Amino acid sequence: MRKTDTWQDNKDIIAELKQQDSHFASIFDEHTQLNQQINQLERDLVKHASRDEEIEQMKRRKLQLKDEIYKIIDKNKTQSRT
Repeated sequence: MRKTDTWQDNKDIIAELKQQDSHFASIFDEHTQLNQQINQLERDLVKHASRDEEIEQMKRRKLQLKDEIYKIIDKNKTQSRT
């Protein structure tokens, strides 16, 4: 997979994996929820200032999930070519 691939570039395979792979669906949903929570906290400057460490932990977890999501996508792409 190219480094510039996005969710949009992989939307078909993501939709397929979300239906066929419960683990993938779970981590994709967790990633989406974390993204929404982080965005909401960062928009609220009062909450943001008091929760910097929590936000950083959420961002690290989100990145771990993203890495795992792309590994699964890559693996699935490789298997579908063979």
